[in-house]
Amino acid sequence: MGNQLVWDDRFNIGVEIIDKEHKKLFKIMNKLFTANEHEKKSGWFCQEGIKYFKDHAIKHFSEEEAYMESIGYQGLEMHKRLHEDFRMRTLPSLEKELEKTGYCEEAISHFLGVCAGWLIGHTLTEDHAIAGNEETKWASLLPEEEQEAVKQTILQLLQDMFRLQAQVISECYGGEKFGSGIYYRLIYATQEGSQREMILVFEEKLLIRTIGALIGSRSSKLDVTLMNAARYAAMQFAERIKKHFSKTQLYVLRSEHLLSYEQFQRTIEKENLRYSILFNTGEGYFAFCSFIPQQACEKSGTFIHPENEMTEVKKYLQMKEQENSSGKKKLLVVDDSMTVCYAVKGMLQEDYQIAVADSAVSAIRSITLERPDLVLLDYEMPVCDGAQILQMIRQETVFADIPVFFLTGKVDKASVSRVLPFKPEGYLLKSSKPEDIRRNIDRYFEKKH
Repeated sequence: MGNQLVWDDRFNIGVEIIDKEHKKLFKIMNKLFTANEHEKKSGWFCQEGIKYFKDHAIKHFSEEEAYMESIGYQGLEMHKRLHEDFRMRTLPSLEKELEKTGYCEEAISHFLGVCAGWLIGHTLTEDHAIAGNEETKWASLLPEEEQEAVKQTILQLLQDMFRLQAQVISECYGGEKFGSGIYYRLIYATQEGSQREMILVFEEKLLIRTIGALIGSRSSKLDVTLMNAARYAAMQFAERIKKHFSKTQLYVLRSEHLLSYEQFQRTIEKENLRYSILFNTGEGYFAFCSFIPQQACEKSGTFIHPENEMTEVKKYLQMKEQENSSGKKKLLVVDDSMTVCYAVKGMLQEDYQIAVADSAVSAIRSITLERPDLVLLDYEMPVCDGAQILQMIRQETVFADIPVFFLTGKVDKASVSRVLPFKPEGYLLKSSKPEDIRRNIDRYFEKKH
């Protein structure tokens, strides 16, 4: 058996008539998952099953809204808007794709992934609020309190949705790479043009072990169905966090993008982050970044819209697969000048995976999150210089053996003598020709191999 929605008590919101209907929607989805695995049934049978799911979902929305109105639920209008968006935007675009492709297996898988993700996310966030778990409004809170509230909300969502006891690794996450990541950008705007943006970063294995487990996937890597389920669950996750926005009801999701790590890194570097938090969930890393863009938003990365989402998600996953299988050695460039960092990155990125750090804290965090094969370290840095950074690296058992080259303009006898006890692999002069620097690094790896 392949994908299946797995019902457990985290989906129970404590309102019998709603829980009963949710279980029925899960059963319908599972029948469709099963039917799609058998090609003989994937045509007419799936077509009728999808129509049944749609009709039942719309009927459930109406009954759920009637219940909310009967108890005087304050979030009724927002909840109606979410139902309306799924009913009037998401489902019609999926149906159009199904009809256009003649209900092919790939289009049906896309439909099921999107609906499963939306159903998981909506049930575990917005529907739970009906039972009285609505967060406090934050319009009058101070920035420090907002930061704490965002953190606690995310921790609670990770617990409620995925039963993860997450720990905060950093409350000033600088975009350091961790493993193979999925970078999901959501842009919200008002009619007047005011914008807010979020980027949710998931380590791939985290999605496989959470969303993958909820749909019963046995795959050890992301596929289109799992990726679409993850997108729509993440969208509901983000909607919950969106309550931090002032005048939250005026902000509507305008676009979504899937970014490469380089695109994510450039975005983080140019924006003033309001929140930037990194979590270790125990099943993989997760980061949340939020900002008000300083300029008109760029549609960087893979721009997802209803007409192209199946194709573009597939392309994105293929790009990630190529990235993961490149076999390139990982280098970390540490220099307080980002100009220098990116000059070195441009020089070496054709043959190596390059990460950058502009301080001791950022360097140590980057080494911890994703162990590099080689560190290129500047000597003259403020607060904590290169010699002190190398000493910290050597004092930590788990990465004491990471090779370090100094890439510096400081090669006087006293400076060299100071770092010799910490066993750097060698010195490279910044003033050297680019081809000489690259040749020395190539030679080091050839010799090591």
